[in-house]
Amino acid sequence: MESPDTFTLLPLEMDPSTKAISASQSLSNALNTELVALNSLHKGLLNVETPTGTPPPPVPVNPKRSAQISKLRESGNAEFRKGNHGHAVKLYGLAIDMALGRPHWEPSGLVKEEVSSLLSNRAQANMAQQNWAEGAVDAEASVEMKKMGNAKGWWRRGKCLLEMGRLDEAEQWVKQGLEFEATEQDLVQLRDEIEKKQHGEA
Repeated sequence: MESPDTFTLLPLEMDPSTKAISASQSLSNALNTELVALNSLHKGLLNVETPTGTPPPPVPVNPKRSAQISKLRESGNAEFRKGNHGHAVKLYGLAIDMALGRPHWEPSGLVKEEVSSLLSNRAQANMAQQNWAEGAVDAEASVEMKKMGNAKGWWRRGKCLLEMGRLDEAEQWVKQGLEFEATEQDLVQLRDEIEKKQHGEA
């Protein structure tokens, strides 16, 4: 009886200038996905800022990048306080891109924490301009990255849905948020506000 595991030898090729690996006859999506990840990691390692050019220890964090992300966040907060909400949205966007651009070997938990918080801030800046749809998208993405301890993200999307008149969605969303943030008064008040609107329309 034949073994279900069939071994197929596929020739791999390396680009002499970029050193990227490819499989010319690959019919496997899984192999292509692995090669994309391998080439991406290789590219990242070439840009390592260590004296010897060797990969850093397993869980390092580039302090320069962290400082730049913090600076962009603070600049966004300052613009928001001045009422320059459009500029704040741009600055938060730059900080998000920089956080998402962290190398693969940096802790994914740190990236999620940074990006979740920045998305929530950008949602608030969008809400200040009554860009409810954009605010709702950012707040939802923020919650996707961090469900617990993110009451602002839950509240902001609920508020955007309410402002757009999507009351049923807003109610479902806020109830779900209260499962994670049961004692959060802002969410409780928002739920009551949504329910009042629903009964007012009924």
